[in-house]
Amino acid sequence: MPNQIGKIYICTQCGAQVIVTKGGAGTINCCGPRCSRRSDGGRRMNLIAVYPGSFDPITNGHVDIVRRSLQVFDQVIVAVAFNAQKDSAWFTPEERTDMIRDTFRGEGKRVVAEAFSTLTVDYAASKGAGVIIRGLRAVADFEYEFQMTMMNRHLRPQVETIFMMTGESHFYTSSRLVKEVVSLGGNVGGLIPDAVLPRLVERAARFRSR
Repeated sequence: MPNQIGKIYICTQCGAQVIVTKGGAGTINCCGPRCSRRSDGGRRMNLIAVYPGSFDPITNGHVDIVRRSLQVFDQVIVAVAFNAQKDSAWFTPEERTDMIRDTFRGEGKRVVAEAFSTLTVDYAASKGAGVIIRGLRAVADFEYEFQMTMMNRHLRPQVETIFMMTGESHFYTSSRLVKEVVSLGGNVGGLIPDAVLPRLVERAARFRSR
């Protein structure tokens, strides 16, 4: 049988890349996205993806994308993008990352929240991530995302972009819309994580009292 050491296979269970580090025969399988070593001699590469956005605040649509991404990747970095010179967000980058951490506390180290202010592809490369995740709600989203993907590919061809369609129950949800509704006294319960709701209501009340 030919030497298989060093060859890369696609896991038949989770779709991850597997590199053979010692001799072994048979089909290379995987016990799930959390496994890092198997008895058949293969070792799983640590698959990291970056999910960038403003997340001002994080919504249940964002949460849906992250949880579905965890079925494919070992770790998802929820990257809060900000520009100190142009940022008109309701929440500071630190507040946004805190809300994300509270939302995914049960996932442990599989979900990481960080703020960044560089090019997304450069940030992804610095974190060892080979994939950028983007959520799509409508055709209008795709045109902008397509342009950004082509530019990112020009800058760093080794970083791929994966588009995920927003779940049907969150198709109309956006951070901008929930802020507009809550600022007018509307109820956005069920559209954002429970841990985020009181902070959003408090921030809206602060803005109204100005």
